[in-house]
Amino acid sequence: MPFLRFLICFATSIAAASIGSRPALAENSIDFNRDIRPIFAARCFACHGPDESHREADLRLDERDAAVDYGAIVPGTPDESLLLERIMTDDPDLQMPPPHTNDTLTTEQKAKFRQWIEEGAPYAEHWAFVPPEKPPLPEVANPSWPSGGIDRFVLARLEKAGLTPSPEADRYALVRRVYLDLIGLPPTPAEADAFVNDQDPQAYEKLVDRLLTSSHYGERWAREWLDLARYSDTNGYEKDRQRSIWPYRDWVIRAINEDMPFDQFTIQQIAGDMLPDATQSQKIATGFHRNTMLNEEGGIDPLEYRFYAMVDRVATTGTVWLGLTVGCAQCHTHKYDPITHTDYYSFMAMLNNADEPDLRIHASDVAQRRQEIAAQIEKLSAELASQFPPAEGEGEQEERRQANLQAKRSSWLASARQEAAPWQTLRATKSESSLPKLESLPDHSILSSGDITKRDVFTVTYSLDANQLPLTAIRLEVMADPRLPDGGPGRAYYEGREGDFFLSELSASFAGQPIKLDGASHSYGKIGIGSGSGNADAANVLDGNGSTGWSTAEREGESHQLVVNLVEPITTAGELKIELLFERHFAASVGRFRVSATAVDRPVSAKEMPVEVEALLVKPPEELSPQQQKQIDQYYLSVTPELAEARKPIEALRSKLPEFPKTLVMQERPADNPRKTFLHHRGEYLSPKELVTPRVPKFLRDDSFEGPTNRLELAQWLVSEENPLTARVVVNRSWQTLFGRGLAESSGDFGTQSDPPTHPKLLDYLACSLMESGWSMKSLHRQIVLSATYRQTADVSAEHRVNDPANRLLSRGPRFRVDAEIVRDMMLAASGKFSDKMYGPGVFPPQPESVTALAYGSFQWKPSTGNDRYRRSIYTFSKRTTPFAAFSVFDAPSGEVCTAKRDRSNTPLQALTLLNDAMYVELAQALAFASQHNASTPEEIAENIFRRLLTRPPEEDELKAIFAYRNQQLSRLLSGELDVQAIGSQKSNSPEQAAWAMVARSLMNLDEAVTKP
Repeated sequence: MPFLRFLICFATSIAAASIGSRPALAENSIDFNRDIRPIFAARCFACHGPDESHREADLRLDERDAAVDYGAIVPGTPDESLLLERIMTDDPDLQMPPPHTNDTLTTEQKAKFRQWIEEGAPYAEHWAFVPPEKPPLPEVANPSWPSGGIDRFVLARLEKAGLTPSPEADRYALVRRVYLDLIGLPPTPAEADAFVNDQDPQAYEKLVDRLLTSSHYGERWAREWLDLARYSDTNGYEKDRQRSIWPYRDWVIRAINEDMPFDQFTIQQIAGDMLPDATQSQKIATGFHRNTMLNEEGGIDPLEYRFYAMVDRVATTGTVWLGLTVGCAQCHTHKYDPITHTDYYSFMAMLNNADEPDLRIHASDVAQRRQEIAAQIEKLSAELASQFPPAEGEGEQEERRQANLQAKRSSWLASARQEAAPWQTLRATKSESSLPKLESLPDHSILSSGDITKRDVFTVTYSLDANQLPLTAIRLEVMADPRLPDGGPGRAYYEGREGDFFLSELSASFAGQPIKLDGASHSYGKIGIGSGSGNADAANVLDGNGSTGWSTAEREGESHQLVVNLVEPITTAGELKIELLFERHFAASVGRFRVSATAVDRPVSAKEMPVEVEALLVKPPEELSPQQQKQIDQYYLSVTPELAEARKPIEALRSKLPEFPKTLVMQERPADNPRKTFLHHRGEYLSPKELVTPRVPKFLRDDSFEGPTNRLELAQWLVSEENPLTARVVVNRSWQTLFGRGLAESSGDFGTQSDPPTHPKLLDYLACSLMESGWSMKSLHRQIVLSATYRQTADVSAEHRVNDPANRLLSRGPRFRVDAEIVRDMMLAASGKFSDKMYGPGVFPPQPESVTALAYGSFQWKPSTGNDRYRRSIYTFSKRTTPFAAFSVFDAPSGEVCTAKRDRSNTPLQALTLLNDAMYVELAQALAFASQHNASTPEEIAENIFRRLLTRPPEEDELKAIFAYRNQQLSRLLSGELDVQAIGSQKSNSPEQAAWAMVARSLMNLDEAVTKP
């Protein structure tokens, strides 16, 4: 029965409620978004919603006209409406939803449907899809309680429910709460006391302002953003190799500390490279979408996994800025939200036209160090000639030195000139490839750009004239270029292979006929791929075997050459074609190359010397300029064996040249080489069908609005007034961070399946306020934490426990366990070990070796030493396949997917980690030791430990419990039952010290120690 199935889905399909544009209602009128849509969404849209591929009976219930035309709804006449007939019937074969689904509507729900149809069955747009308008502040019965607009909305809701707000939290709880929320660290006892004893009426406001200017603010709130950005220091998947993207993490921290307006924060991360005269910082920001995972397994198709990366980018963009499950439309039209299958790929098209290079960051400290070393190298190089060994015999040493130098150099020159060949660069008339774009440059070299595959074929055509004949040998130069990974000459982008290539075969034809090639040689060759490491035979490129070839691995950033001789010379003008085959289990074609030819009547071979030097050697000496002669002399001094020892200090200095750090970025492709985007049927990579044009989903634009067509325009649209979602989504996430749940609880899904906000007008009020403030996140956070709502005590009254058990009405302050990283940071701060050092590559706090023992490649987690061991948790190295164990146990994500809301569990593993993990044991020892500093009595020690961990002073009975426990452990230590050496501080292994370390471990394990008050 199609209609039966339709009705089942129908009850699911109308789910997306709109609070924004509803008409004025009588007090007892039915509100579609509040009363009807949730029932439709839960039971009907799957079969009678937007998704035409799964629609039953050709009926749509998400659109009023379609439902009316079908006869399911007859406005004003419920008894003639097929929908109500099927809902009300007792016939199990006709009833909707069917009895066997256990989703039968209640009497109250049926009555609502009847009344709704009687009232004309009005639909309303889903609340999240209506642009927010700043509502007026509501009237309240107790105007003395609110301290701002937030409180007026909260109090009005409480009063409507017959509730009153809770009293303000005590000052110790409040100072601890706001410290943890704004900077993610607890106050010291001295800082807490200063606030508690400050009689200034503006004390709290001044404290908030001070915390907002702290550099720790950026670190605390960057961690929230990195969850969304799915940040990690490794590639993910099976090999999960290390990547360098920490400059992006540092950019986020700096941007948040500087209170970069969120609209600019958005634009720079999505399309910073496309801004006019984009700065290095703006390019680094585009690392947001380079955080996707990268599969380096041998058998994969790199373009397939690039497609999966795009799927991730679309879903992430939808979650982060739209608060929608856009990814659901990858395989078919969204079942619940008005996002069509075509919309999905049109959205992808806006993000899909970017290449993914690495960016070398010209850090000033690195540049200065390189300049200093370069100056030393230049000085030593200039002194090489003076270190040439003197000739044997009589006379002045310097005269003998010069004589020996001239003799050796003349001998070398004679030999080198005899071996040098005059090469003529060939100019391509046509360049073709299987996929990459080949572009001819002014020096007649060819640059490859665009996508590459595991099997790329380059075919380059040259027109030979009489001046270039006879042609007896061909030279292929593979050339370094800063536009290529690690400077090239190849385009491999895998970690450890960046800048490499693998030339499987080189072949040539003339006038349509194959040319026999022989005598291959190279200037340098290395097979640096897989287990076949060793010298590469240049003849591999002529053997007809695609699995062998030529590579210059380990010498990235340098130019090299391959020379092949023709068995029979070409003596007539015509068309020469050269084909290069790059075939390997990973994508590794060359990035820049140039072809030259020679007419010498002898076999020639590749030279280690630069091509520029060889070109000078074939010139008559009298034609050389002084500068050219100096270039030859300098090259001779750099290779002559007589100066091998003298060059060692230079080579040592070169090995010390620091590398500029690099990061992963996006770079828009040139206009003449756009990447096409296709609709993939059923979301399959292998099923690209219709070509799509870039645009935002139709329901988010009107017919007159053309909308964005590229990444920059998309980014600008996301934070424009035309988009009703972003401001709400951003505000809601901040509220979620501060209160434990958002005003709309499903922070990653504002679509029709989500529950409506508990305080919809407050959400819109804050969204509009955010935009009015110039998208200042600090202003938003300041507004929230200064509110009376935020400052309420978290203690639960009996009345609130019954009437607001989950604190949905905000009848009290927030109380929940802090995030994993803050747990560790709190303990670091309490122990006195906390390092203020900011930025830089990830560090490695202690953790059990077994955590990474089974990771690919026997990944070694070597604990950092010195201050790096105690750096803030945001700087902890993140490995996707084996996340830091102490974070995982407290529900930190792995960085594999965008996380809009962390789980918050309470498990025995958390207690065991705080009590027994070696890292926390070490911090407990340090805490015990630090707490005795300047403490003259055991009572002061106990109070110091307690307050470092919990902020507030201990109660008398708590101190008694601490001493009872401490005395018990001391007795066990003195009796030998416990090992003093294992428990005590590294600085003092006395039983007394060890007993205090046991106290610290126990207090660290209290719920209160890891819970926001």
